[in-house]
Amino acid sequence: MSEILVLYYSRTGKVAQLARLVARGVEEVAGMHARLRSVPPVAPVTETAQPPEPDAGAPYVTHADLGECSGLVLGSPTRFGNMAAPLKHFVDSTASAWASGTLVGKPAAVFTSTSTMHGGQESTLLSMMLPLLHHGMLIVGVPYTEAALNRTRGGGSPYGASHVAGVDGGNAITEDQRTLARALGRRVAEVARRLGGSA
Repeated sequence: MSEILVLYYSRTGKVAQLARLVARGVEEVAGMHARLRSVPPVAPVTETAQPPEPDAGAPYVTHADLGECSGLVLGSPTRFGNMAAPLKHFVDSTASAWASGTLVGKPAAVFTSTSTMHGGQESTLLSMMLPLLHHGMLIVGVPYTEAALNRTRGGGSPYGASHVAGVDGGNAITEDQRTLARALGRRVAEVARRLGGSA
């Protein structure tokens, strides 16, 4: 069974919810499995290391997860139109995977959540793609053949799945956003399966 790594950072839980929906989409493809992983928070001054496993949620990612995956889906809340520091910190630590070509030719996709409609969803999605391109990955988006992409009023784009959480985080993930997150996971899994020779 091939695995798609769904790697995310979530502070309030909305990105984690999207990650689970992406993972569900991955597992709708025969022979494909989702490996959910998160990253620990970072701080300007570190006094103690994070425990090796979080108290709740997905386990923390290791560099071995990159080598063992058939594809990668990155998720992060938006921080000033860019990915959050904890995810960026992990991505910045992947130079050895870059040097060895670990991720070359594997499919990849991205997803995000913002507090407001104009909180930088598309710039965050696009900026998360940049290191994936440097790794030689094949970017997969959401095509307009997904009817929900034409209906959505609060998240979702051809660049990746997204959600507008609201300033207080109270907005539930809509049915269209759920559909698009699952579609994104499914597309990455389908491409990975085709690249692996199982059409």
